[in-house]
Amino acid sequence: MPSDPHTEPHFASAALLTIDTQRDVLDDGGFPIPGTSAALGAIARLVHRFRESRLSIVHVVRIYEPDGRNAEPCRRELLAGGAQLVLRGTPGCQLAGELLPDPELLLDEQLLLSGGVQTLGEREVAIYKPRWGAFHRTPLEQHLREHRVSTLVFAGCNFPNCPRTSIYEASERDFRTVLVRDAVSGLYERGEQELHNIGVQIMNSDEVIQALATTVNK
Repeated sequence: MPSDPHTEPHFASAALLTIDTQRDVLDDGGFPIPGTSAALGAIARLVHRFRESRLSIVHVVRIYEPDGRNAEPCRRELLAGGAQLVLRGTPGCQLAGELLPDPELLLDEQLLLSGGVQTLGEREVAIYKPRWGAFHRTPLEQHLREHRVSTLVFAGCNFPNCPRTSIYEASERDFRTVLVRDAVSGLYERGEQELHNIGVQIMNSDEVIQALATTVNK
């Protein structure tokens, strides 16, 4: 099928969004999400290539207050019951170490929870989202527009919830969108088809890395 000029990725102006790839959701974390650790290697390779290409990276994270007061309503009882899920002030809310530009780097929870953008490295930031979608009540869109991003490449945890919602929000804002199949947990066949129907490109990490090599790293 020929590419659609309205949805075809423009990798020279792309940004990588990692969604909720935090320590608690890994296999050895406090609230493991199946498939996230398996996807971590591909996510880390994408982060490395985007850094090499000097393209934007945004790590979108969730940080819950221990009493659950900033959580989605459906998770408040879970947190009140003691679930160890990306709680403020705990190691589990930090980014997976494989994604960090500096192994000693920590998320600035106060800055992020207040709606700020934390700089992690050159063209690399972290942003907190208060709900499933990365654009809902966050500075993400303004940050992307300021950096003249046209294309968003999505990776992370956990497709049915936050990546899926964030992709639809990106589509509503006319961003060209890519989901990296082997760099996201929880992806399923019907979900792929539904994304295809709204113009999302489904690619493997090797394909994205090759596209960066041919269109950016000439």
